[in-house]
Amino acid sequence: MTSGIIKVSRNTEQAPLNAACSQTVAFSHYNNISAQLPVDAVSGKLVEGDVKVQAAQCLANIQAIVESIGHGLHDVVRVNVYLKNIMDLEAVNEVYARFFASYQPTRTVLAVAALPLAGALVQMDAVITNGEGSGTQAPCDLVKIVRNVAAAPVSPLASHCVAFSHYSHVAAQLPIDVSSGNIVVGGAKEQATQCLKNIKAILAGIDVPFDDIVKINIHLRNLADLDAVNQAYTTFFPDCGIARTIGYMPARSVVVTSGLPMDALVQIDATVSHGDGTPPQKVEDRHGIVIKPHNTELAPVSPLSTQTVAFSHYNNISGQLPLNLQTGNIVAGGIHEQARQCLNHIKTIVESIGHVMDDIVKVNIQVTNVADLEAINDVYATFFNGELPARTVIGVAAIPAGALVQMDAIVSNGEGTPPAVK
Repeated sequence: MTSGIIKVSRNTEQAPLNAACSQTVAFSHYNNISAQLPVDAVSGKLVEGDVKVQAAQCLANIQAIVESIGHGLHDVVRVNVYLKNIMDLEAVNEVYARFFASYQPTRTVLAVAALPLAGALVQMDAVITNGEGSGTQAPCDLVKIVRNVAAAPVSPLASHCVAFSHYSHVAAQLPIDVSSGNIVVGGAKEQATQCLKNIKAILAGIDVPFDDIVKINIHLRNLADLDAVNQAYTTFFPDCGIARTIGYMPARSVVVTSGLPMDALVQIDATVSHGDGTPPQKVEDRHGIVIKPHNTELAPVSPLSTQTVAFSHYNNISGQLPLNLQTGNIVAGGIHEQARQCLNHIKTIVESIGHVMDDIVKVNIQVTNVADLEAINDVYATFFNGELPARTVIGVAAIPAGALVQMDAIVSNGEGTPPAVK
């Protein structure tokens, strides 16, 4: 790892162990929890039962990891739920509500083509607060700011926005018209516009500019709709004069889903800079904290996203496709070559900002054939020298450019961004 960066990677035998990732990786004021399948930690096997039993096991595994590091589920700020069948959501929600009875983190729900275990119906990952900090980052009070606004659709199972330290997490927004409670009329372009309007309403409600977004995740039902979504997207970014001057675009990942709540065509969530922080961070700090977008010509450049956006103590890396830099096409070969190219692009981006691969705290992998995961793991392990990052793997029906695999990442940023908050 680079100088001054101290990750805390931990595993507990009370939850399933995975040789390809750490269960939780803490850096600065967040812990990143790897995706948990419905596996019993003692037997190492898929639990017997329906989707409710499986959902309970996923959450029990997350709870075991969280409690093993001295935290509780009340410290969770974000949960991602990956279903094999979106029709199982109501049943999963019944279980979910029991684990988050008094406080609702932000949440994203999507159906996927496959999960990395035969018979699994659901998988979940999480992000939690880490008030104790790590390395040179001093401890801070575990004070979250949980907010909902009237101008965006409200869910009983997810808060609009949960802020902690110098980040705010915005729950996935469906294309719901707040006045009617229904999906807006129109196709993917109209739905993407509504999703972004809802995010903008949430940010306006908490007095945060739209260009403070550092990472966007777009979930599509149909990859063919991406051009229409992009047409809507570019009417929202850049948003202000300063951002337009530098052409600022957040980091971004596009994931093709097999289903979304309310049968929507598109869903969008976001991670936002939170300069004023939460106590004991000072409100006036927000005026001096700087978002640092960065591109290198040694990795594929996109007009719709920045390769990496740094804010406070994290870098957010856009989804990387296995593109040949010279031709702009998918690299020749199969899954080994494509996985290596994705990781080479991430490595190039990370090194271009003075970091190394072991500074990564979380990797997200989308693959069109989960049977390729073993081959991906063979390549993956060669890119890390120390303890492995937290990780989430999902199977998808399609990936942009016809790729077999896509990866994004979150990287520790010990130097922070001005003022370098300790």
